[in-house]
Amino acid sequence: MLDPSSSEEESDEVLEEERRDALVAAGGGSPRSLPPPARDPRGREAGAARAASPSPSPSVLSEGREEQERLQREEREKRLRLQLYVFVARCIAHPFNAKQPTDMARRQQKLNKQQLQILKERFQAFLNGETQIVADEAFCNAVRSYYEVFLKSDRVARMVHSGGCSANDFRDVFKKNIEKRVRSLPEIDGLSKETVLSSWLAKYDAIYRGEEDFCKQPNRMALSAVSELILSKEQLYEMFQQILGIKKLEHQLIYNACQLDNGDEQAAQIRRELDGRLQLAEQMARERKFPKFVTREMENMYIEELRSSVNLLMANLESLPVSKGGPEFKLQKLKRSQNSAFLDIGDENEVQLSKSDVVLSFTLEIVIMEVQGLKSVAPNRIVYCTMEVEGGEKLQTDQAEASRPQWGTQGDFTTTHPRPVVKVKLFTESTGVLALEDKELGRVVLYPTSNSPKSPDLHKMIVPKNSQDSDLKIKLAVRMDKPPHMKHCGYLYALGQKVWKRWKKRYFVLVQVSQYTFAMCSYREKKSEPQELMQLEGYTVDYTAPHTGLQGGRMFFNAVKEGDTVIFASDDEQDRILWVQAMYRATGQSYKPIPASQAQKMNPKGGNVNTDISPLYTDRGQKHGMDEFISANPCKFDHASLFRVLQRQTLDHRLNDSYSCLGWFSPGQVFVLDEYCARYGVRGCHRHLCYLSELIEHSENGSVIDPTLLHYSFAFCASHVHGNRPDGIGTVSVEEKERFEEIQDRLSSLLENQISHFRYCFPFGRPEGALKATLSLLERVLMKDIATPIPAEEVKKVVRKCLEKAALINYTRLTEYAKIEETMNQATPARKLEEVLHLAELCIEVLQQNEEHHSEAFAWWPELLAEHAEKFLSLYSVDMDSALEAQLQDSWDSFPLFQLLNNALRNDTFLCNGKFHKHLQEIFVPMVIRYIDLMESSIAQSIHRGLEQESWQPVNNGSATSEDLFWKLDALQMFVFDLHWPEPEFAHHLEQRLKLMATDMIEACVKRTRIAFELKLQKTNKSTDLRIPSSLCTMFNVLVDAKKQTAKLCILDGGQEQQYHSKIDDLIEETVKEIISLLVSKVVSVLEGVLSKLSRYDEGTFFSSLVSFTVKAAAKYVDVPKPGMDLADTYIMFVRQNQDILREKVNEEMYIEKLFDQWYSSSMKVICMWLADRLDLQLHIYQLKTLIKIVKKTYRDFRLQGVLEGTLNSKTYDTVHSRLTVEEATISVTDAGGLQGITMKDSDEEEG
Repeated sequence: MLDPSSSEEESDEVLEEERRDALVAAGGGSPRSLPPPARDPRGREAGAARAASPSPSPSVLSEGREEQERLQREEREKRLRLQLYVFVARCIAHPFNAKQPTDMARRQQKLNKQQLQILKERFQAFLNGETQIVADEAFCNAVRSYYEVFLKSDRVARMVHSGGCSANDFRDVFKKNIEKRVRSLPEIDGLSKETVLSSWLAKYDAIYRGEEDFCKQPNRMALSAVSELILSKEQLYEMFQQILGIKKLEHQLIYNACQLDNGDEQAAQIRRELDGRLQLAEQMARERKFPKFVTREMENMYIEELRSSVNLLMANLESLPVSKGGPEFKLQKLKRSQNSAFLDIGDENEVQLSKSDVVLSFTLEIVIMEVQGLKSVAPNRIVYCTMEVEGGEKLQTDQAEASRPQWGTQGDFTTTHPRPVVKVKLFTESTGVLALEDKELGRVVLYPTSNSPKSPDLHKMIVPKNSQDSDLKIKLAVRMDKPPHMKHCGYLYALGQKVWKRWKKRYFVLVQVSQYTFAMCSYREKKSEPQELMQLEGYTVDYTAPHTGLQGGRMFFNAVKEGDTVIFASDDEQDRILWVQAMYRATGQSYKPIPASQAQKMNPKGGNVNTDISPLYTDRGQKHGMDEFISANPCKFDHASLFRVLQRQTLDHRLNDSYSCLGWFSPGQVFVLDEYCARYGVRGCHRHLCYLSELIEHSENGSVIDPTLLHYSFAFCASHVHGNRPDGIGTVSVEEKERFEEIQDRLSSLLENQISHFRYCFPFGRPEGALKATLSLLERVLMKDIATPIPAEEVKKVVRKCLEKAALINYTRLTEYAKIEETMNQATPARKLEEVLHLAELCIEVLQQNEEHHSEAFAWWPELLAEHAEKFLSLYSVDMDSALEAQLQDSWDSFPLFQLLNNALRNDTFLCNGKFHKHLQEIFVPMVIRYIDLMESSIAQSIHRGLEQESWQPVNNGSATSEDLFWKLDALQMFVFDLHWPEPEFAHHLEQRLKLMATDMIEACVKRTRIAFELKLQKTNKSTDLRIPSSLCTMFNVLVDAKKQTAKLCILDGGQEQQYHSKIDDLIEETVKEIISLLVSKVVSVLEGVLSKLSRYDEGTFFSSLVSFTVKAAAKYVDVPKPGMDLADTYIMFVRQNQDILREKVNEEMYIEKLFDQWYSSSMKVICMWLADRLDLQLHIYQLKTLIKIVKKTYRDFRLQGVLEGTLNSKTYDTVHSRLTVEEATISVTDAGGLQGITMKDSDEEEG
């Protein structure tokens, strides 16, 4: 924004006061510092009051002098800025070397501290659920991580404060974070990860924008985009007013006085400047006053370069079209005749214009409005007009009645005659039958020029003889345009020696054929080519006194050249001024003509003051003190120093605008600076050296500067200093070389400092690619010359040194952030360990961020980044060792520290088993061994005590002791596994030891369980009342669980460990077989007891005979009941209930099946053997009935329990079945009703 005091209505009194101050102050200010001009007039008044003090003290006098010096310094700087703005404004007004670049990268809007705070609040509101944005847990976690790690980082806040952050940077960081997260998510059918990324980014944008009006956002973005692209001249003027602190009124005065809107004046100014530069170069060559170069041979080369640069500018100016939209001319390469010797261009090379080269093209508009005074024609007759430019086509208006002859018709014509003849005729339609043509009522002939009035006017028409329309008039307008290349025209008197040899009045046109070619041409009526012409090359125009001997013309001026003088005269003063002004621009002369009256008025002392021709602008410019800036000769200024000021002020303005520019100028600024350098001869090396100096200074003060920009300017300067001619300039001054060496040292120090502070200069890899570009630039800066590359080891050495410093810097700032020093001095051991654990998390986060954001930049030297990490961790190890030494004996709270650090290091290719990693292992190896020893002893004791006191109540998959044992073994192995010990041999040793320990512990548990099982089984009875106790099932389950656990706790791949695991597995299998055998023996013994009871009914025994006799004797008197099936039913119930107990309480199906197989087989075998012992005896009916029921029910029950057909229908069973079938047949013959329906035949009707 402009200062309010720069309004156009500022009083003349204030400006007069500034003018007086400017006259008092010494000319020329220091180019190093240009603060904004003082706006408060009270400072000047206060200084004056102190200076007027009657008896001031020394301190008051000193303050008064300082105030006066300050005011003088500000005034000098203001004058310098005004002069600089005049040159800049001319560059903007008429550029002929540079264009605004369109291929520059678009700069993003920068974020400021207030916007960062608002952004934090918006993300915090989202995390608190205060927004309407719907999101899943994964997105919320990503946002939380982004908020905690990035948004709240002090490094980001510092970068925002330096102006190097844009909204795009924030979005890119978030995008990289979520890309890693989304890649780690599982695949979801129908939902691609690209869709998830797009959705998350859309939600991020919604959070970022907050509650802003979405309708206003595009407009705001459009305005900012326009300001970053191509600017109009008015926008460029306004920008450099702000850059140089120029008031609006000052700009308007300069604009008007310099005639910046007049392209002819600006082109003439450029031609004068180029002539002045050629003259200075010629003077330098003649006087041998050169800048100091590195070799004397460059002095002559310097002159040639000056000549070439001016010739190039002349060619650029000559290549410009005369005006946009103007006709195409053949551009002539014409040079100044007075400089032809210097340019080695002789007269023979000059191209003379022919008359056909200056043919002009004009457009005429003829508008016929109405006819007045028409009386000779009846009111109802039809009349019309025709119009023509002599030598061209004829046009006709519409028809109108004679009572109302009005048209308003326009005719457009094109002609090449500077003095055309226009004829307009009035006709009426002939009514006669034999009339061939319409009747002409009147005509008018006009001779328009480009200076003729454009407004409609009445013209008296020439009527035929005897016409009644003596006062016939026609109202029309003739507008003849002025072609762009016709600079002035009008009537003059002229007299010359080679042309216009008679003093007479002629119609002259000043024609610009090209930027350097002008011709004064005289034309006759109806002629396209000039009658005579004079090329203005080499002429000098000036005002002269009247020539008494010439008749005609009042105000005289002349054009003089060696061997020729042409005198001109006009009829009035204003016309003369306009002609001289136009010819002054065309000749390109350095002398500026001034009328005698104005020269006396503006310079009463008689000095030569260059000022504008226009009296209005001249008076205002002089009144406000602008004349010295406007009329100053650019060739007499040190443009190198002026450009340094301009570039510094422009860079300051650019870094403080609303864009994150990183030191890059905007397209408009680049355009103006390029044009200034080309127009005023600022050397490219000087420009880039100044640019580098300013960029380095800003970077040292905390601004974010793009290293690519530094690299470009440095490479340009290095190429120039070493003679590689990047811009075609081969001369190298001593000053340029010394300044380059100074810049090289400063830049090297800056880059090393940035690399040492890479986490803070390039936080989170922002700006993108900046660190990599910095390393590339460092390599370039370290080169001794442009051709010899620096050895890679030297660059590596410098980078290694920087990264060593970076490790100390990073760790120091990290401990300051964590406040570790205060805690470590007075905290308890537990508190120290907690702080060191927290510090370890921060260190790991730092290393992960380095890897994520900076490893790509150090891809050339990954080992250096690893060395940096080792150095960083070695600093941490000091605090870690101190905290671990303070821990109590046999305290295991430090293992999480090892796990945290080891998990971070073991996956890093360079840090795994590195120096710090090995140090960490050396500290924790004794602790791990000690811990395992104590755990082994504790587990062994718990087994011994637990089994002694074991109640064998079922707990989960076994007993309380077995569950505790297996949990402890598993927990110990998981603990050691979670350590992920990085050293393979020790890790293998730990695993082997733990597996063998588990084997020994499980073996002891199995053996003790086997003994306990046998003892418990012995205590059970052998009758059919036997029900297997749950404790036996629990013991069985302990063995089953032990077998399962061995697969996890005892197995190792290959070698002796595999064999050892096989032994424990075999031991468990053998033990299971033994307890199955013991259990089967127990239940079979019950069957043997039943069979022993049946033995009492054997044929021939005393008990059998006694029973038979008693039953027969008693049967004679009473009905004696026969023996029942209680024995069989009791046994069958025993079998079934124990089957159900085993099926319910034993966890392993395979072992149950084995148990049932053996039980069934053993039962059939016992029955078979019992029957075999009675092969010669006939079974008692009671024996037969009992056995049939037992055998059939046993068969069916075990078949239901899953015993296979092969086992059920064994040979033993077949033998038993055959015997019982035979016995059943025998009984059925002797006593058919004795079996009571019991038979060996299958029947579904039998009772269960």
